[in-house]
Formats: sequence, structure tokens, C-alpha cells
Amino acid sequence: MKKIILALGSMQSAEMDLLEKEYHVIKLWKEKDPESTLQAYRLQIQVILSTYNGMPVTQKIIESLPNLELIAQYGAGLNNIDIGIAKARDIAVVSTPDAPTRDTADTAMALILTTLRRVVEADMFVRVGKWNSGAFPPSTSLAGKTVGICGFGRIGQAIAKRCVAFDMKVVYHSRCQKEDQPYQYFNDLKDMAGRVDVLVMACPGGQETYHIANAAIFTALGSRGYFINIARGSVVNTEDLLVALRNRSIAGAGLDVYETEPSVPESLISMDNVVLLPHIGGGTVEARSNMGQLVIANIRAHFKGDSLISPVVA
Repeated sequence: MKKIILALGSMQSAEMDLLEKEYHVIKLWKEKDPESTLQAYRLQIQVILSTYNGMPVTQKIIESLPNLELIAQYGAGLNNIDIGIAKARDIAVVSTPDAPTRDTADTAMALILTTLRRVVEADMFVRVGKWNSGAFPPSTSLAGKTVGICGFGRIGQAIAKRCVAFDMKVVYHSRCQKEDQPYQYFNDLKDMAGRVDVLVMACPGGQETYHIANAAIFTALGSRGYFINIARGSVVNTEDLLVALRNRSIAGAGLDVYETEPSVPESLISMDNVVLLPHIGGGTVEARSNMGQLVIANIRAHFKGDSLISPVVA
């Protein structure tokens, strides 16, 4: 008999097909009566497949499954999982932290390029026929600018490498200095913001980083500074950002994440000094395939009694 996996969201079709060949997968979001389904299988479910954009793994769900042993997250972030309850129950949690790193760093670089070089505006300038009336206004060069990266884990370091390739100077802020990194370290985010031309948020979400990008940071960044966020919407005080953009207290922003996704403030949409992406981060076919393969490998390892490949909570 196949082992039963409770899926709260979907991976790409190829990986879901592979998972369903090996296991009995209950797609809870498709069930007409999710509560009844959980009750029917509650004693048999040992693994939850969770996705960064799917149903949350709440305390209620965890506590309803007495034999739950593993939560396999299809994604790098864990904001949708009640990690505290998982720890209390000794439930292992795995994620896919490395798979989207390069593509997320590429997204950050794309936002830096499009924001400073005004690529979206320039595209529209051609499309609406304004070029016939004169040249597009000058934009801002990346070369020689200082970029400050908040959060210097895998993604932050990947962004740094890309910025260096564009002849930018890199500095960073994180919880602690990385001794193996050649870039200048700032232990104070506001201090760093006051010394850079571009501030990139690449830190984890959660209470520790909630609204750390706020009015004080934007004031320090200044009217010639650009703000880029590929981290989590929760790290930014949206109202403070709107004020800074509206008053031109900062030069512009490039955003891939928002506090109330998928809802984006109308005032942001109407601004011409902002580039907006729909949380595409590491959302490439290749990255998501790698993420799915890692999820499946972790689930296989668990059922075989082998060591987990990418554990978060042992």
C-alpha cells in the first residue's frame, strides 16, 4: 500500500506526477470537504507537502495529525509553517533553500537594471510613440555605484557577485559579519543605508525583520537612492515606502514582494518611479523543477530512514 502524503499546494506538474506515482497524494485544496478528508486520513498521514504559495501549515492542521513526522516545504521561506508547533511535536521540516538562489539573484539584478536605467519607462516611451517627439531622458548608470545588501546568506552573496560584474561596489548588513566575504560589513542598517546608492533587501521574513525598512531607512537612503526588495513584503513598512516615493525622498524602487500579496496598493501601481514584479523571484521552470526534485528526494529519504537532505528542524 502506498504511503499517504497530504499536499497543501502543488509543485510543477512533472514533479507532482512523479510524487503521485510513488505515493497516495491527497490534494487538500481540491477536496470538497477538507475537514472530512483530514478526519478520514488523519491517522495515516505521516508527511505534509507544503508550498510557499499554498495553504498554510497551521497549528490546527499539525495537531490534527497525530502521526505526522515530516513537513516538506516546496520553497525556501517558511513563513507559512508554524515552526514552533513543529518543533514542539518533534516533526522534521525540510525546505529547498538552494534551488532558487541564482534565479532570485538574477531577479534582484533585473530590478536594479530596470529601475536605475528606467527600462520599463523607456519601453513604454517607444510603444506610445513619444520617441518621435524627442529623445528619452537620461537614466542612472550602475557602474561606480555602491549597493548595500541587507541579508547576506546564499541569495545576498549571489546578488553581490552579480553587482560586482556590473562594476558596482558592494557592502552588506546581516546579523553577523561573514569572515569569508571581502565586502565591507555594517552592523547597523540605517548607517549602511546612508552610505549607498542602492539598498537591496535579501533577508528572511519573520518577526526579527518585520518593517526594518521604514521611514528612518528611507530618509537615510536619500533622494538619489534606490530601494530594491526581493526578500519578503513584511520587511518593509509599505506606508513609509509610499510616502518616500510620493515625496521623492528616494529616487525609486524595484519590488518583487509585497505585504498583502497578491494585492498591490493602487498608489504604487500609478507611480512612474517604481518597477513592479508579481513575486517571480526564483520562479523559473528550472528552479522549480529542482525544488520539486529535492522535495521528493527528502520524502524518499524519510520513508527509507535515511538522513534528510535539507533539514530545517531535525
